[in-house]
Amino acid sequence: MAGVRIAVLDDYQELSKPHFDRLREAGYEVTTFTDTLLPYNHPDTPQEVKDALVKRLEPFAIISTMRERTPIPEDLVTKLPNLKLLLTTGKRNAALDVKTCRDRGVPVAGTDGGVKRRGPDSTTTHCVTMILALARNVAQDDAVMKAGGWQTEAATELSGKVFGTVGLGRLGTSVGKIMASAFGMKVVAWSSNLTQEAADAKASEAGLPAEDEDGEKTFKVVSRDELFSTADVVSVQLVLSDRSRGLIKRDDLTKMKKSALFINTSRGPIVNEADLLDAANNGTIRGVALDVFALEPLPQDNPWRTTKWGEDGRARVLVTPHMGYVEEGTMASWYEQQVENILRWEKGEALKAEFEDSGY
Repeated sequence: MAGVRIAVLDDYQELSKPHFDRLREAGYEVTTFTDTLLPYNHPDTPQEVKDALVKRLEPFAIISTMRERTPIPEDLVTKLPNLKLLLTTGKRNAALDVKTCRDRGVPVAGTDGGVKRRGPDSTTTHCVTMILALARNVAQDDAVMKAGGWQTEAATELSGKVFGTVGLGRLGTSVGKIMASAFGMKVVAWSSNLTQEAADAKASEAGLPAEDEDGEKTFKVVSRDELFSTADVVSVQLVLSDRSRGLIKRDDLTKMKKSALFINTSRGPIVNEADLLDAANNGTIRGVALDVFALEPLPQDNPWRTTKWGEDGRARVLVTPHMGYVEEGTMASWYEQQVENILRWEKGEALKAEFEDSGY
């Protein structure tokens, strides 16, 4: 469709290009943005940045977003008069005001699951990798070796220790299964409505017995206090919602063992960032591994970037730039589905994975 303008947002690695090139060849005007402006609805976002985001997006009829990178709330939607189609990735995106879009006649569509797998999904793989890297001092030892040094600290043992998962949904179950099966960790779980019956069912779905040979539950449901006070590794595996926002705070972190590791590959705002920074700065826990943050991309002057972690009694800290789902195959599948939806929209056909009003 000649002349129709498409914005592909937040494509940091320009992975969309080979997929959207066929639209360029068909006459669409495709612009790829490799940076993310501060969120429009964040309280710390200056008005000039909000204005810049409106100016950036206003010319486009079609906007391709990546799940929860650039929020598009109601106030922003109403400032985009040319918007005709909004695309995202995944089956939900809490950062988009879908209802306002639909009220304005703008369809919103996501993508299906992506590549088929025989093993763990991408986020599970990344979470387990971060746990192992933090426990084995991988990043720290790599830096020491490249600086000419040798051994500096002993690694943290995982075998036979307690793995605590805050949330036992799909990801909590898959990470728990690996930590139990591969490393012999005892898995304890807590969330506000989790029951032992539900945890037993999760174990069964994962191909594990509800109880081990000693009669202990494979996924043992415990109280919130018990999880934080007994776990050697605490992993956050909740969906961000009004109920979970700011859920984990100082009271939880102060209960943790001084030798414990804290991992968050879920969503940054689930954890009170100031409280976690205090715990890390004071060395009240041994290590912190984060793939997600309260504000993304993480500002250059953020303490997670700038503090000399692992020194002067501070915790060891491992950070990655929200890479849990960023795999070539997954990204390629998502972008290809977005291109297919644009072609369907051009022909007036029903969109695949179109969002409904409810749940967003």
